[in-house]
Amino acid sequence: MRKYETKFKLKVVESFLAGDGGAKLLARRWSVPEEKIRTWVSHYRLHGVAGLQPKRSAYTADFKLQVLAHQDRERLSSRQVAAIYDIRNPNQVVVWRRAFDGGGAAALEGSRKAHSMKAGKQNSELLDTDSASSNRALREEVERLRAEVAYLKKLGGLGSSQSASCAEKAQAVLELRPDYPLPVLLTAARLSRSTFYYQVKVLETGDKHAGLKSRIRAVYERHRGRYGYRRITAELRQSGLAVNHKTVQRLMDGLGLKSLVRPKRYRSYRGESVSLPNVLDRQFDAARPNEKWVTDVTEFNVRGAKLYLSPVMDLYNGEIVTFEMQERPLYSLVGNMLKEALSKLKGRAAAPLLHSDQGWHYQMPAYRKQLSAHGLRQSMSRKGNCLDNAAMESFFGTLKSEFFYLNKFADIEELKTGLRGYIHYYNHHRIKLKLNSLSPVQYRTQASRC
Repeated sequence: MRKYETKFKLKVVESFLAGDGGAKLLARRWSVPEEKIRTWVSHYRLHGVAGLQPKRSAYTADFKLQVLAHQDRERLSSRQVAAIYDIRNPNQVVVWRRAFDGGGAAALEGSRKAHSMKAGKQNSELLDTDSASSNRALREEVERLRAEVAYLKKLGGLGSSQSASCAEKAQAVLELRPDYPLPVLLTAARLSRSTFYYQVKVLETGDKHAGLKSRIRAVYERHRGRYGYRRITAELRQSGLAVNHKTVQRLMDGLGLKSLVRPKRYRSYRGESVSLPNVLDRQFDAARPNEKWVTDVTEFNVRGAKLYLSPVMDLYNGEIVTFEMQERPLYSLVGNMLKEALSKLKGRAAAPLLHSDQGWHYQMPAYRKQLSAHGLRQSMSRKGNCLDNAAMESFFGTLKSEFFYLNKFADIEELKTGLRGYIHYYNHHRIKLKLNSLSPVQYRTQASRC
């Protein structure tokens, strides 16, 4: 049988762990049996360089019984249990198994006297007395508690004690496996045996999604947790990466990444009825920019102080045309917003329909006169019906879920600064799936070039 030096074994194992190839490829490259490479890797993982150094091959009968009992208890292969006990030749375990199955514990002694023992005496030697059984149960309980404490310490050392993934749990169990029984460690980790072996296999072969996970996390953090798996998939595809949304969803679950957006809530306005018709009639699609606008007012509360936001949205691409903020809901809140929005129109050729609810601001003569002077047609929702202005309400829900509820503000001025930043982000960077995964400004710019 060919002898291999420790230095050579270490070189082959390091090549395997570095991803230079699998056991089959390295076996051909180094002219080494594939099974030997797998054995070296297993011993190195469990015992380090010492697992590759020469070792005596004389084992006591008690040691052999311990190995076979461990193999039965955890249902391990000969190669797996040999790696745990640093037995260099896994075939020795096979020989011990055959001897034990044929002649019991005495067959492991290797003496003629032991072979002549009766079967009843052989079996009795394997049974403990009542006192020994009690002591053994006590030792097992102590071993279980020690294993659980060691597992928690190991997991904390990996920085994952709060919410560990299956891979991190498996890594901790794998590192503690030489010192503690596997069933005890799996119970402490709340990990099934099949999941553990799957994760060990993944650790050996490497994570093929490591690069994708990194890019997913980068997109998630860039948008501060506002994106779910659909938008992240769309942004990855925009960057030229062909990826399935189900893969992104599965990897995000594994990484513990979840959209932080809260459910959207709406409180309908209860104002006086007016005679203006609902011209928009929930037709929220627009064929060109500045064809249909919608507007509304929403309220924010910071430490008892209030801030009111009045934006106007273009239904063509959902872009916020302009907005006004004030700490009191005076008419100037809406009046200044309208004045700024009208200044962005290029002549009277662009005269969009402007829809709102029945708020008192929009019933003021000054407001209606300003619309008429610029040729804009006014439209109002029916009383108490939020669906008539659903597009604007949807924006408010998104704004509060993605920005207001996720942050804390010291005062109103800090909130104002944040709102300006978010609305710029909303217009220029936040993609919409219905806009071919483009932001509102990108969509408008692209359409103007066509």
